[in-house]
Amino acid sequence: MTDPAIAPAAAASGAWPAPPARTPWLGLLAVLLGAFISTLTGRLSTFGLADIRGALHVGFDEGAWITTAQTVAQMLIAPAAVWMGRAFGPRRVLTVAACAFAATSTILPLSPNLPTFVTLQFCGGLASGCFVPLTLGFILMNVPQRVWAWGIAIYALNLELSLNISASLEGWYIDHLSWRCIFWQNVPLALGMAACLRFGVPPDPPNPYPPPRDRYGLITAGLGLSLIYAALDQGNRLDWLNSGLVWALLLPGAVLVAAFFVHEARTARPLLDFKVAFASPLPQLLLLIAFLRLTVTSTAFLIPQYLQAVRGFRALEVGQTLLWIAAPQLILCPLAALMLRRLDPRMVASVGFVLISLACLSVAHGLTPLWGSDQFLPSQLMQAAGQTLALSGIQFFAALHLRPQDGLTFGAMLQTARLMGGEAGQAFVVTLDRVRGQVASNLIGAHVQTGAVLVVQRLHDYAAATARVGDPGAGQARAAIVLGSIVRSQAATQGVIDTFVVVAGLTAVALMLVVANRRAPAGPASHLPLFARRGGPS
Repeated sequence: MTDPAIAPAAAASGAWPAPPARTPWLGLLAVLLGAFISTLTGRLSTFGLADIRGALHVGFDEGAWITTAQTVAQMLIAPAAVWMGRAFGPRRVLTVAACAFAATSTILPLSPNLPTFVTLQFCGGLASGCFVPLTLGFILMNVPQRVWAWGIAIYALNLELSLNISASLEGWYIDHLSWRCIFWQNVPLALGMAACLRFGVPPDPPNPYPPPRDRYGLITAGLGLSLIYAALDQGNRLDWLNSGLVWALLLPGAVLVAAFFVHEARTARPLLDFKVAFASPLPQLLLLIAFLRLTVTSTAFLIPQYLQAVRGFRALEVGQTLLWIAAPQLILCPLAALMLRRLDPRMVASVGFVLISLACLSVAHGLTPLWGSDQFLPSQLMQAAGQTLALSGIQFFAALHLRPQDGLTFGAMLQTARLMGGEAGQAFVVTLDRVRGQVASNLIGAHVQTGAVLVVQRLHDYAAATARVGDPGAGQARAAIVLGSIVRSQAATQGVIDTFVVVAGLTAVALMLVVANRRAPAGPASHLPLFARRGGPS
């Protein structure tokens, strides 16, 4: 559907307008469903990784590449997805990708061995990797500008919802059905997405300005970013720069990305429009979007990590906690859209960052090894609301600086920021939590010395509490085990506290970056042909 304000401007410039959509909201549902599928599948694979490894009879190190294969493929295909969207139209590309993803998800759980499974995971990542880059581009190009706020708010809802319901779904699948449902659930979702595209979006019109056939740019950008992503994903397991494999991934990746930028700066028809990519304030906003993925990780990783390591919760019990964080998003989504339509998006994003910082500080201030799921709910509801408002505000603020035809370029940049920010954020949070936990363990352990009066008294009390009639010696052994468990719980708790404090401090810095931006323009700078490059055809 084309905004009535766009058609006269397009006609005046000699460009063809986009044909009206058959059912705009159905098409919007399709692309948002695709983004939901992409995020949910990655999270489900992570939560269910232990069960998947067990079914395939592989160890920890071999199984670590199961989730990496999918996300690396998503990064690899991102530049090509945008090129295909401009060359063949988003509707055609998304329909083919949805059908391919449904087919891959059907046969993936039937894999007889790990190589076959990883290969199919990679193929599924190539298909689902087309979803997110084309989502925002579709919103900007196919719905009226007055509806952008709703589309972007629903996109933010999709992120929070898919991240926080995944643990509950995975736990329910494992307890009541099978680990295979982690993948089979994608089949009806992907087919439903294809049906929405078929009946809700008109056929893509011919593109008067086809994109440049920049094969070198497609290869170097996709391959370079995917290599760097793989290094980040495996870095914590392989001890970062102490691993030759991490170096073997990072160095070629950095060289390929550098070669891509040099090539794009010198070629006559570059794949990446630098005028869009580096136009203020987009680089800064993309950095903020990447940072938001770090704050999401603090919820999605630290809370399950604490509940499982300290309290011994199972995946289903952790999922029930996160589910209560996801449910209020259904209310926050329309609230965020209304705020974006009536307030400066910088104010909406600022309110979001303030809520995130307060939520992190409240956890850091009150967390003890006695906390359960109920104690996390107030702070995490606050953080979930903050993440939705911050993401909606930043994306809408960025969209106001774009022309509709820049939507696909922004979609690729958003996918890169989303995946890289999420992976860098997870690597940072996981490493910081591990290191601070080790430091806390050393500091606490320094005060637990054999023969110390307080230690002897504590062991005596534990032995008395756990002693069995006729077996007093066993009580002493159990007392040592209990004391060691308490030290580990305290150290793990302190590691989580320190990480939340750091995230809160970084959020304050992000808030200052948002406030420092100038007010956004009222809307897109101009309404030119939807697939045109700046300056017209070459």
